[in-house]
Amino acid sequence: MDFQLLGLTFVTVFLSELGDKSQVAAIALSGTTKSPRAIFFGTAAALLLASFLGVIIGQGVAEVLPTHLVKIAAAIGFAVLGIRLLWFTQKDSSQTQ
Repeated sequence: MDFQLLGLTFVTVFLSELGDKSQVAAIALSGTTKSPRAIFFGTAAALLLASFLGVIIGQGVAEVLPTHLVKIAAAIGFAVLGIRLLWFTQKDSSQTQ
C-alpha cells in the first residue's frame, strides 16, 4: 500500500469536508436526537459510500479516457462553474442595489 498517497488522500478529504453542508446536516441532526452514535455511523457510512462510488467511477473513466483528457474536462468544468458563480453573484448584487 502506498502510505504517502493514503496520507495525502486523508488530509485532502478531511480538509475539504470541514464545514461543508454534510457536516452542518450532521450537527443539526445530532442536536435533535438522543443518539449521536447513530448520527455518527450514518454520516460515516454515507461518506464511505460516496467516496467508494467516486473511486469506482474514477477508475472506470480512467480506463476509457486518457488522464490528460479527464484533467482538461475537470479544469473546464471548474472554470465554467467559477465563471457562472461570479456572473450570477455580480448580477444578483447589482439587482439588490
